[in-house]
Amino acid sequence: MGWNKARWSLGSAFRALGGSPKDPKFSWSDLETTLLTADFGLDLTEELIGAIRSEVERIGISESADVATMARDFLEDRLSGLNSTLNLTDKPAVILVVGVNGVGKTTTIGKLSNFISKAGRTVLVAAADTFRAAAVDQLSVWAARSSSEIVVPAKEGQDPASVAFEAVSQAIDRKFDVVIVDTAGRLQNKSDLMDELGKIRRVIGKVSPVSETLLVLDATTGQNGLVQARSFLEHAQVTGLILTKVDGSAKGGFVVRIQEETGLPVKLIGSGEGIEDLQGFSPSGFARSLLED
Repeated sequence: MGWNKARWSLGSAFRALGGSPKDPKFSWSDLETTLLTADFGLDLTEELIGAIRSEVERIGISESADVATMARDFLEDRLSGLNSTLNLTDKPAVILVVGVNGVGKTTTIGKLSNFISKAGRTVLVAAADTFRAAAVDQLSVWAARSSSEIVVPAKEGQDPASVAFEAVSQAIDRKFDVVIVDTAGRLQNKSDLMDELGKIRRVIGKVSPVSETLLVLDATTGQNGLVQARSFLEHAQVTGLILTKVDGSAKGGFVVRIQEETGLPVKLIGSGEGIEDLQGFSPSGFARSLLED
């Protein structure tokens, strides 16, 4: 996974600081540059460095490695403030997956199906992005790879809400554990797209509650990706985030910053193109992997 690459970059940067944080040769400026380069953002970077320097002055620190430990504890504490556990208690648990086109949403659904199936739960996928024919075909391939069943439109251009309703109804009748619903990432305008997502939710709600609405974000796009996704955050009743392409150290800080800025928990992280390249998000595990040797 990409976590190890992130760890190498930040871990080596902390080691390169050298000496005691009280030593004049210790470069707080270099630490700031490292964190900014890793996409922590200015506000979080300044807060993190300020907290560490306060602790250094309060208790005294003799090794730069101790600074990394402090940073790890700080990040773990911030990341642990929100519940990163997927809500799969309903039967079936209905998961809506939303996001702009191009973030890897359809691929992520295939990985998510595999992730949940490997946990011993049965999964039914709904191909409700009927506005893009390629999405249905692509999702069918991923469903087969993950050994999940799929409900596809009965005809081209079928109403997305009716596809979702059919999938959830089948899941109830056939006692599936989880239904994952793909949704459109783009329509003619944002209002139409949000109205369509609202309709899907209302129609599903006639037979089952929606357990999770997960927003897929491409970590490599950073702040631009967040700007693109604002409409989903404002109107789609998002409950958690899935970050894709977290396979480079330069974006390790984005994982922390996105949770801070949205107030939503990161629930899953993906890297690479393989079906196994998705895992549940562990705040403590991520903080350790980012900063430990």
